[in-house]
Amino acid sequence: MMLREVKIASFLLACRIWLLLALGSWGRASAEEVIPDRPEKLQFPPLAYSPPSPAQFRVQLKSGPVAYLVPDRELPLINLSILVRTGGYLEPADKTGLAEFTGYLLTRGGVGDMTADELEERIAFLAASLSSSVGDDHGTVSLNLLSKDMDEGLTLLRQALTKPRFQADKLDLYREQTIQAMRQRNDDSAAIEARESESLAYGTNSWVARQATAETVQSISTDDLKAFHRRWFAPTNFVVAVSGDFDRTNLLPKLESLFSDWPFVGEKPPPIPTNFVMARPGIYIVDKDVNQGRVSLMLPGLRRDDPDYPAVLVMNDILGGGGFTSRIMNRVRSDEGLAYGAGSSFPGGVDYALPFHAGLASKSRTVAYASSLVIEEMRRIATETVSIEELNTAKRSFIDTFPQNFNTKAKVSLQFARDEFTGRFGKYPEFWNQWRQRIEAVGAQDVLRVARQYLTPERAVVLVVGRKDEILKGYPDHPVTLGSLVPGGITELPMRDPLTLSPISQSEKKIH
Repeated sequence: MMLREVKIASFLLACRIWLLLALGSWGRASAEEVIPDRPEKLQFPPLAYSPPSPAQFRVQLKSGPVAYLVPDRELPLINLSILVRTGGYLEPADKTGLAEFTGYLLTRGGVGDMTADELEERIAFLAASLSSSVGDDHGTVSLNLLSKDMDEGLTLLRQALTKPRFQADKLDLYREQTIQAMRQRNDDSAAIEARESESLAYGTNSWVARQATAETVQSISTDDLKAFHRRWFAPTNFVVAVSGDFDRTNLLPKLESLFSDWPFVGEKPPPIPTNFVMARPGIYIVDKDVNQGRVSLMLPGLRRDDPDYPAVLVMNDILGGGGFTSRIMNRVRSDEGLAYGAGSSFPGGVDYALPFHAGLASKSRTVAYASSLVIEEMRRIATETVSIEELNTAKRSFIDTFPQNFNTKAKVSLQFARDEFTGRFGKYPEFWNQWRQRIEAVGAQDVLRVARQYLTPERAVVLVVGRKDEILKGYPDHPVTLGSLVPGGITELPMRDPLTLSPISQSEKKIH
């Protein structure tokens, strides 16, 4: 009997093996018929995706702010962010740094009856985070915590917004940390490049180029922080984004309570100043003893609501914004091996035009030659029609990645809150529904037209940071000189004292 059972089991096992082999052969044959032999032969169906509608999440609170509420039950967490209409452009010039200090210490300098250390301990006990900052043109206050602790979290947030203590010891500590960081301003050539490029792009006296010094930071007092806070941190200057584990019906009265009965009125901020003047065209060089020279080429730009903006984005992606698919990267890095990275950006400004920027870092002797290749590519895209392949690759990079703008609930709430804050929702409520069509409509002639209009090297302001003597020697195999890149000659800019930003040497020196 046992022998018979063994035979039956062996037979069944053999049948099973045969069946698996047969199915495997059929699967391989089927796969060979369906899967092409080359990746470029793969065919994909058109992407079908509709962005969410901001109107379904938008709420005008009676207490003042507009809020975007996007439920997400996946995790028991709440993410709340408040965008504040404030910024460095509102601070007095002799107290540059006041906005940043206010933003940093708002949630780190104690609130209400709690010292800074007590607040930090309580936030840690709740496994939450409470943070704040103020940049050039807006502030942000953020709270992240478990949904079960939402009531206590909102209470702490209310105290931070209405009763920040700005403890003197925390102010002194942050002041000292800031001054210590200032001492290192000239250590990194990238930091020098960022500082000087803002002055060249917007004007030395513009609020954008204005930077804190040891003197302005030393002048900031607790009273200054409190006054700045009370002027701008009021509900009428807030836009709120909330995502996470909540019921909208239950959350709304909590938000109304959070922003109601505000203890001070606050002010409506004035428009952001936009009276910028870019430096005259030419080469500007800062002598810094480093192995590589950094190059930043700038041209006047545009705002994001300009009708040319979609075409400019596609054009720049082909030129230098598309990474290893872009012309500048391929020419400077892949073909010539002159830089690890090279590229361009052409952002659209919200309140004012942001400049076009092309940049690279190369050995001192090859700085001029590498920069000449960038300018050649700028001229080429402004005189020759781009290929269909380049055009399609650039457009697909925007269209196929479009859903990533909304791939989390937190992104949805923040994206729509930013649109509310910057006025995009009020002016273009259907912006996201129409964006891909606007990109798809860009043709090769549109790319050529905007390249001719905006990429004009004779108007370029070129900043170079590196070893002046070596850079001016040029590359012996390619007789390109720095001064021949753009008209306007070469101007040496001084290195600046890291604490005062005063010139260490002669303010400007003409060289030839």
